[in-house]
Amino acid sequence: MVHADASAFADGLTKQEVYAQVLEQARALFDGQRNWVCNFANTASLLWHAYHSLPAPSSSVNWSGFYFLDPSNPQQLLLGPFHGQVACQTIAFGRGVCGAAAQTKQTQLVPDVEKFPGHIACDGASKSEIVVPIIKDGKVVAIIDIDCAEEKGFSEEDQSALEELAALLAESCDF
Repeated sequence: MVHADASAFADGLTKQEVYAQVLEQARALFDGQRNWVCNFANTASLLWHAYHSLPAPSSSVNWSGFYFLDPSNPQQLLLGPFHGQVACQTIAFGRGVCGAAAQTKQTQLVPDVEKFPGHIACDGASKSEIVVPIIKDGKVVAIIDIDCAEEKGFSEEDQSALEELAALLAESCDF
């Protein structure tokens, strides 16, 4: 039985240890559950609590969630489960950091969003962002989008862990 303690992170853990717990808890939550809504909603919670258990800049994450391929428009992303301020409901492929990740199928690690051409400021407090595409059968089905209220909020360590999480989500969900 899944318990709320799945999203509790002990004080003093390293970022590597926190990401390891996110992945471990995600695998446990996904066991026997292939519904993407359930799995992504729980993952949004895991990520939010994970970042807020860490010191700055990770604790300054101000938006953590997902966008999905819009079934009515395959060149557009549609807002999915998240934590943070109310967000943009749709994002066109190629527009902003999320749209760039969806169009290129490549992670976008952006240390300063003000320097990213066409950045969409859903939350004006965001200073850095990482967006990781979730690819299934060669097609982007969703993206992980994490914003931080500090510049340089994310590193290659975040990229590696989030890319592993993206692969886990792709293989664990029916879309």
